[in-house]
Amino acid sequence: MRRRIFFAPPASASRGHLLPLPLSRFAHPAWARDAANYEVNIRQFTPEGTFTALLPHLARLDSLGVDILWLMPVQPIGVKDRKGGLGSYYSISDCRATNPEFGTAEELKAVIDSAHALGLKVILDWVANHTSRDHTWITAHPDWYTQRADGSISFPRNEDGTETDWTDVADLKYDQPAMREAMIADMAWWVQAMGVDGFRCDVAWGIGMDFWRQARAALLRERADLFLLAEAEGPKYHTAFDATYGWELHHLMNRLAQGKDSFPSLDAWLEKDATEYPANAMRMMFTSNHDENSWQGTEFERMGANHRAMFVLAATLRGSIPLVYTGQEAGLAKRLRFFEKDTVSWTDQSAAPFYRAMLELKSATPALWNGDDGGDQAKLAGTGPAAVYAFTRAEGTSVALVAVNLGTTAATYRYTGPAAPGDYRDAFTGATVVLGAEGTLTLPANGYVVLTR
Repeated sequence: MRRRIFFAPPASASRGHLLPLPLSRFAHPAWARDAANYEVNIRQFTPEGTFTALLPHLARLDSLGVDILWLMPVQPIGVKDRKGGLGSYYSISDCRATNPEFGTAEELKAVIDSAHALGLKVILDWVANHTSRDHTWITAHPDWYTQRADGSISFPRNEDGTETDWTDVADLKYDQPAMREAMIADMAWWVQAMGVDGFRCDVAWGIGMDFWRQARAALLRERADLFLLAEAEGPKYHTAFDATYGWELHHLMNRLAQGKDSFPSLDAWLEKDATEYPANAMRMMFTSNHDENSWQGTEFERMGANHRAMFVLAATLRGSIPLVYTGQEAGLAKRLRFFEKDTVSWTDQSAAPFYRAMLELKSATPALWNGDDGGDQAKLAGTGPAAVYAFTRAEGTSVALVAVNLGTTAATYRYTGPAAPGDYRDAFTGATVVLGAEGTLTLPANGYVVLTR
């Protein structure tokens, strides 16, 4: 099935764009078609920071409307050249063990099994680009690592070939067939022994696509409905991954929220995405994650009063598989320290109804489903302030109308010609809204309207 995205023509154009997406290369797991992702930072999730302490929260996360629990790395953290007091989750010393600070493998398996009992999927953060500097491979297989001219082991590399400042980890060299096989065997162990439903692959951009295609083929022999998410952005990654990061969109949303960019840039991004990516490409869209929160700031710092309007876009734009990060539903307003204990406070749950409404709407509205299971997208014709952006998505009889106002005052958008006039339901109030062939939408300052039928 092909999906299309339509753009209203600029005033000077004789016609609009009608851009068919390229054909997809493989089918996604059926369970991912309407899924929303939740990133679990186990260290900071509870005062204990353990697998067992996470268990009582699973039912709450299920009721929030999430479908996938993405567990940040759970393996032991290296001691050599460790950063901070507790080290980076991404400096792993043993790929098949669990971090004793978090608990035992049996306790982690209890979390996975309990999540499955609730109907949740669990994907594990997988670090294939590098290991800690005291991983057993360092001494047993030094040829598996990138070495400098003096024989020392390199830090991971940037895309331009220069070394990063990730001084606690060692760069793996993927021209070693035995290392590749060992890495895939470790991933397969987590599928077989622990029952994970897939992987979020850290620094996927640092490893050649030939490895990721090899890994996908091998892992699908273990489980046919495995889900792979790449920490990378680019069409090529969709030859091996179900979903990729929407980094470019995220940075654009930061600028839009701050008034440093305008909606024609969003149209340009959507057109580029529709033109270059496979038809069923899933793009993970977000307003926060562990990197953004710790290093760039909370959504309140980066997006201010528009942070919810930006999440509305992240959850409803074509192709989106939305992400909620640990604590967002509790109004997390601090940067979590990355190498130290810094527990989230769950006292204030006032933001939870917003996220629950958006995620439940996503699941209940086929027009908003992920990849090409969702509906075509079209800008809603009309006039209004430059701070307002409105569009519809339609799949069969399912229709969603989304409008956001990034301005600091209330705004009126005068629309014409919605694809399906009639009775709609307001996703947040439950009220019935009648849309005629033309009319107005009233949006509060820094606000949004989401209507479905």
